[in-house]
Amino acid sequence: MSGSSAVSGAAPCRFAHYFAICGIDTETGLEPDELAALYQWLEADRQGRDPDAAATGENFEQSPLKRTFKSKVLARYPENVEWNPFDQDAVNMLCMPKGLSFRTQADQRPPQFHSFIITKEDGSRTYGFVNTFYEEVTSPQICSAMQTLYQMHNAQSAAANTPSSSSASSSSSSMDSLASSLDEADPPTCPSSSSRRVGGYDSSRDTLYVSKALCLITPMPFMHACRRFLSQLHRAVTSAAAPPLPLESYVHNILYEVPLPAPGRSLKFHGVYEPIVCQRPGLGELQLADFPLGEAFSLLGVENLVQVFTCTLLEMQILLYSHDYQRLMTAAEAITTLLFPFQWQHVYVPILPASLLHFLDAPVPYLMGLQSKDGADRSKLELPQEANLCFVDIDNHYIELPEDFPQFPNKAEFIQELSEVLLSYGISANMGAPPRTRTNPGSTPSTPARERKTAALRQLEDDGRNGNLAGEELAVLELLQGNATLERLQALTKRTGVTVARVDALRAGVRAQASEGQGGRTAADEEELRNAKLNVQLREVFASRFTTMFADYEAFVIQSAPDLESWLTNREQMHNFDKASFLSDQPEPYLPFLSHFIETQMFATFIDNKIMSQWEEKEPLLRVFDGRIDKARLYNVRAPSLRSSSYQRCSILKESAQAIEQRLMKIDHTAIHPHLLDMKIGQGKYEQGFFPKLQADVLNTGPTSNKWSHRTATAQRRKDRHRQQTEHLGLDNDLKEKYIQEARSLGKNLRQPKLSDLSPAVIAQTNWKFVEGLLKECRMKTKRMLVEKMGREAVELGHGEANITGLEENTLIASLCDLLERIWSHGLQVKQGKSALWSHLLHYQAREEKLDQQHQAESPVSNVPERRKSDCSVAMPSLRVSLIQDMRHIQSMSEIKTDVGRARAWIRLSLEKKLLSQHLKQLLSRHALAKKLYKRYAFLRSEEEKEQFLFHLLSLNTVDYFCFTSVFTTIMIPYRVVIIPIKKLSNAMTTSNPWVCVSGELGDSGIMQIPKNVLEMTFDSAFRPHVHISAMFKCQNLGKLTTVQLGHDNAGLLAKWLVDCVMVRNEITGHTYRFPCGRWLGKGVDDGSLERVLFGELAVPSGEEDSGRGCRTPPLQRSPSQTRRISTTSLSGRGYKPTSAQIQEAIGEAVNNIVKHFHKPEKERGSLTVLLCGESSLVAALEQFFHHGFKSARLFQKTVFVWDFVEKAVAYMESADQMGDLQETAEPLGMTCQSLCRYVNAINSTPRNIGKDGKFQLLVCLGARDRLLPQWLPLLVECPVIPRMYEDAALLRDRTTVNALIGVLETLHDFPVTLEASLVKGIDL
Repeated sequence: MSGSSAVSGAAPCRFAHYFAICGIDTETGLEPDELAALYQWLEADRQGRDPDAAATGENFEQSPLKRTFKSKVLARYPENVEWNPFDQDAVNMLCMPKGLSFRTQADQRPPQFHSFIITKEDGSRTYGFVNTFYEEVTSPQICSAMQTLYQMHNAQSAAANTPSSSSASSSSSSMDSLASSLDEADPPTCPSSSSRRVGGYDSSRDTLYVSKALCLITPMPFMHACRRFLSQLHRAVTSAAAPPLPLESYVHNILYEVPLPAPGRSLKFHGVYEPIVCQRPGLGELQLADFPLGEAFSLLGVENLVQVFTCTLLEMQILLYSHDYQRLMTAAEAITTLLFPFQWQHVYVPILPASLLHFLDAPVPYLMGLQSKDGADRSKLELPQEANLCFVDIDNHYIELPEDFPQFPNKAEFIQELSEVLLSYGISANMGAPPRTRTNPGSTPSTPARERKTAALRQLEDDGRNGNLAGEELAVLELLQGNATLERLQALTKRTGVTVARVDALRAGVRAQASEGQGGRTAADEEELRNAKLNVQLREVFASRFTTMFADYEAFVIQSAPDLESWLTNREQMHNFDKASFLSDQPEPYLPFLSHFIETQMFATFIDNKIMSQWEEKEPLLRVFDGRIDKARLYNVRAPSLRSSSYQRCSILKESAQAIEQRLMKIDHTAIHPHLLDMKIGQGKYEQGFFPKLQADVLNTGPTSNKWSHRTATAQRRKDRHRQQTEHLGLDNDLKEKYIQEARSLGKNLRQPKLSDLSPAVIAQTNWKFVEGLLKECRMKTKRMLVEKMGREAVELGHGEANITGLEENTLIASLCDLLERIWSHGLQVKQGKSALWSHLLHYQAREEKLDQQHQAESPVSNVPERRKSDCSVAMPSLRVSLIQDMRHIQSMSEIKTDVGRARAWIRLSLEKKLLSQHLKQLLSRHALAKKLYKRYAFLRSEEEKEQFLFHLLSLNTVDYFCFTSVFTTIMIPYRVVIIPIKKLSNAMTTSNPWVCVSGELGDSGIMQIPKNVLEMTFDSAFRPHVHISAMFKCQNLGKLTTVQLGHDNAGLLAKWLVDCVMVRNEITGHTYRFPCGRWLGKGVDDGSLERVLFGELAVPSGEEDSGRGCRTPPLQRSPSQTRRISTTSLSGRGYKPTSAQIQEAIGEAVNNIVKHFHKPEKERGSLTVLLCGESSLVAALEQFFHHGFKSARLFQKTVFVWDFVEKAVAYMESADQMGDLQETAEPLGMTCQSLCRYVNAINSTPRNIGKDGKFQLLVCLGARDRLLPQWLPLLVECPVIPRMYEDAALLRDRTTVNALIGVLETLHDFPVTLEASLVKGIDL
């Protein structure tokens, strides 16, 4: 990733901006690291002690050689660069993240290289490369200060009579244990350490060494080149002979005379001893990334790295953990580099200095690297929050993943392709322990860290395919190469003819890898070329995945603003991307990942950049990506092939590697050689092992003229002229810049921790920013959920997208759960368990249950708020609104194994019950508990923000969610069924045995007998008695309820039963469904039915309106008002007769609703059964049609039903068939007659006791399913029975109307009508 900052002057042309030296300041002497003191201040504040008293005390328990001391930037050249101001605190902190460390001659340590990155407020980056080595301390004051510290330490440990290591005992506090795991000094690396040395330092016999860092700061990550330059500089300091030129010449050369390579070109410049080559990709290629990706893959293994990459794309919290700073940087840069064309938008600190540990408390996505103490065990590391954390232990090659996150599309084929690329470079692909998710309780490694580490390293080293020598051999060879005496000895043995076979074999093995090099190229050059080729090929595989997945993203970008200014001002209100349409276009297997990914900040920024590119220059990554998509389109004539889910391999691996190879083999530009400068001789005299004090006057200013600075100046003048011309066009530049920054920072509450000035005030300010950011995120998320859920109404209000798929809704709810976890883990005092929210709930539960017991002991009356009863639910005992009760429901679900899972289930349940805001308000109303669990600055202790947050959540009560019912489909749920007879008491008395069967979208309960003696009597507000039958049963989740079958066995004297309705309630979610009936069940009454299928709808509890839980969106297909469904037969008797026009309109409407149902995406359809049989359904409309002009009521005779007419018509057809009258009719008509007779007889012979209206309903449903209705109608019309049973004006006798009806019904033939099992039970067709 190019980190070039906002530039002016010659900025784009200088290879390096600064050269800096960090180390001990001999004038101020030994100062304890003030950041360690700040850390003590924070801890004291957290524990409630006086922070100021705590920070002053010295820590004499720890051995002085293991303590950290304050380092300083001793010198920097030049003093300042206008386009990239020098950030002294940040550079000092990142050059020496642990501060200064000391050692004695007994503890030899090789020089260490690491790199770092500084991200500015605007997101631009500067890279630092550091070589740290130990230099002898010559100052007598510092030696005597160290001696004094040792005496005090010995006195202290003698007094305490404890081993000095005990100070790092782990504590329950998350930050304490973090600190102990980061115990500052590395343990002795030399195994033969004498007991004398453990005793520490004695100035009379020991030589003291202190760390010093040489640092190059560059605008672009030329890691290999900087590493080689710094190591040559270090070699010049330590070698026996002085370097060819004074060190100033080399530093001056790299600062002022080495230009940045032009895009697509390579550059050679000279270090102290050897030339150094670097190259920069062209404009159409992937941007520069010089960190070795191969190393990241071999450290973690391909599968692990792909999983971490997926977590990064989904903007989780990523914590890298290693004892080696360079490994942290390599892994972090590898992951962010592979994101192309997207960019990480959140906190990015690959090396987190010890003083910034409180940043792990950040309730935002982050990518951070933490240094581990050598041999420290992961189980000792207590992190503030882990619900959404991906923990990457680089040294032990294993990762811990968040609980449920979607897999990357085509993961297996993707890993296969990456493995093949790695193997072609001799790197084994199957390194790394299998990833552990947090569902596994043993996620902390069971073996001691040291054992596991050595085993993993041995496996890495001994793996033949890894191109590694076994560890021991490698160590021997390193020893040989670094030891002059051994080298001479070997030369001598060669001359005398004695061969040192093992060493030669080792040499040959190492040389074999480098022998491919062309003449004159060193092994290092070859290694660099190999790394560069591997890097680009791995990146191309990743880039090609995104090119395939987002090939047509442009089609879904919504360009709604006329100009940049109006777009920037309304950015927050606008929909920039048609998410629903994009997802509906993707292959099914990609959806879980894509639906999460398109909600991320990095995707939003990518789309913002796309929209802004119509008014300003394209962002570089976007330009390259769009170029690739255009190219893919050229080759792929058929666009749909881009959308298939079959895996497409990357086709440009060879070309990409060749481009790099050509650049590195054929140098385009050679920089000016280092040369003698005009400076005073004698200063900075060479002294082996010491880095000299450089002459500032020659290093602070560059040469007045050289060819490329002149070239830049003219280019700059040209640019300035162009800028002046464009400035007065359009938007004022400052304003535009401000808008753009605001638009880009939307939703990014805090991009970067400030690495300087870490006063408590700054920390408080940072936390305040976090609180504001969380509140803003909550506002955005709830608004997005509402707009999505309100669907059609939202479109009418001008909010873009029309509907929300079940998948998208699930994604939004999952991200709300994640936000709540982050809010609850902000500012925790002491971490307990993986989920901060569930831990808080458990504390609350324990406290409330204790109080309850005390209350019950005092007074047994419950004072839990109850919901008001509505008239319809007089029969339903009301459910208690209880946070604890909802927790118990979740705790009793054996399917959920982890705390994070329980917290998420509880959030879903509360959201479905419209109690989320109320429950959380109740939880937070226990101030004493909140105070005990949270620090002063925590979000949950910021009163005003907390109120606003609860208000945003309250707005979610305006829509209906089934996010609990639809996700936990296998759990057992208790249901309560209440059968309400029509008012008169006598109607309620029945001697028969009633039964009920409840069906929902996920299945049915089976037939359940209801005991006779469960009559209950309740009184309504006017003290009128109501009798009803109530029963409880438990069965597997039925989902949304659709139908209830109700019946009885007709036993006893009082076997007739007039039922008003049936109510069914899910006792966990509280959803109550009302199934209207209004008919008799009994022989010889009404239509003689002993069982009925009732169709229900969700009932609104009347208490909702006053508790702010009302104003719901109507659910799908809510009938206008579902009053009792009275038989049409009795309607005609009461004088209610719809006109023929109304009947025809009703049929059209019913058919129309069914057609609309099938045109919706599958996940959004409501219940088809309701459209077929409910109120205003097809059956109801056809009943009216058949009843028009029907002679039903006879004097002194039984009522006649439409089914009677159908039966007579069928009887006539059967007799006509036997007499042969139908033989003459056309063949198809004969077949239709047979089908109608077969269906009617099957319905009549069913063992079920359904009445005549029920049978007619069944015939219509079966006819609609099997596309026979339009064929049956003419048969019924032609039947001679008609004149006897219908008046002349009946619709059924009007040919035109019947033909129109047939036409309308034929439109249903295009759709697959499926019937619910409860409807067709017992029908054998």
